[in-house]
Amino acid sequence: MIASAGVLVITYSPFLYTFYKDYGKLYTRLWDVALFVLLPSLTYFIERIFGSGYRSVIKKLLYFQIGYSAFCLLFMLANIVLNDKLFGIHYFLSVRVLGIVMIVQAVLLVSNSIIHAVKGNRSAEILTVGFALFGLTVIGEMVWFYLKDGNYDLFLWKWGAAVFIISLMLILGRNYTINHEQIVKYSRELEMFNNELQRSEKMAIISELAASVAHEVRNPLQVTRGFLQVLTKKYRNQDKIYMTMALEELDRAAGIITDFLTFAKPQFERISVLNVKEELGHVEGVIVPLANLQGAQIDMHIPDHLQVKGNSSKFKQAFINMVKNSIEALNGDGQINVWAYEMEERVVIHIQDNGEGMSKEELARLGEPYFSNKTKGTGLGLMVTFRIVEAMGGSLEFKSEKGVGTEAVVSFPSAAV
Repeated sequence: MIASAGVLVITYSPFLYTFYKDYGKLYTRLWDVALFVLLPSLTYFIERIFGSGYRSVIKKLLYFQIGYSAFCLLFMLANIVLNDKLFGIHYFLSVRVLGIVMIVQAVLLVSNSIIHAVKGNRSAEILTVGFALFGLTVIGEMVWFYLKDGNYDLFLWKWGAAVFIISLMLILGRNYTINHEQIVKYSRELEMFNNELQRSEKMAIISELAASVAHEVRNPLQVTRGFLQVLTKKYRNQDKIYMTMALEELDRAAGIITDFLTFAKPQFERISVLNVKEELGHVEGVIVPLANLQGAQIDMHIPDHLQVKGNSSKFKQAFINMVKNSIEALNGDGQINVWAYEMEERVVIHIQDNGEGMSKEELARLGEPYFSNKTKGTGLGLMVTFRIVEAMGGSLEFKSEKGVGTEAVVSFPSAAV
């Protein structure tokens, strides 16, 4: 478009005809060729930027212009071969008829760009200003040309063309910027998807390993625990203390195995609609004694109407793990706030404490196998929590600052009717 518009401006200039008048026919033919290229190119550009228009009127105009431009080019070649014997018909096709086509094109494209500009399309606004000036000068001069019966030299259109070309350059630059931003965005999303895929593959391997190991180890542990319980009744004093300690360690190992199984297979046997306030009320009842021992205060504000779909016991297990972690992070007196609300068809639950908090490095490793800030922690509790939340179609995010505290934000699809 820019090249053909430039050829039009140059070949229409009186400078060439004044100083290089021997090439007059060449200038005229170059003008015609540039015009035959510009008109369908312009329509194609508009169609690519803003679409085909109402009932594909822009696309239909494009097809017509391509066909008519090709016909005019072939007719021009025939006229050249026949030494301008068809000049009268060629003039009628390339001036009279093409002028009407230009008026129709200008009206349609200006109208289309105005419609898109009204809808808030910034590119359409730029195009509307540039094309309106160009289109109005073309329409005005073509109308005046016909009123003068062809006895009028067109000149105002050049200024409109210059403004229009500038507007096209602005649109191209803007589209380039938008495309660049989209590429950057897609690159980040691709990196995120790749990381998520790698994480899923790792979790699948860990899940299979955890399930097989847990099943193989659980049975001998249960048998060993049974024999130890029998032996405990026969021992007294110090020996009984040792046996009791052994049983406690076996129970701890059994708890770890249970976490492994939950992590490996978080699917729920019974799914029901859970009232968030009731479920978290049960969690509070279980965890408050531990909080009192640590000197922590738990403050819950949960609306009555919030509902999610999931398994009640797994839901409680996940939130007991999170609240328990908050209590242990306090190291004494502290406050734990739990509140929830519904936003964009999702139930969002916050658990916030004013404990010791975590660094960015520690925060990034949350949910990794065997990573824990606690001396006797395995990290499996939080892994299980992540898996339960994920299995319920939710998401879990942690925010933390060293010395300030930690906040867990859990989001589930709302099950409210």
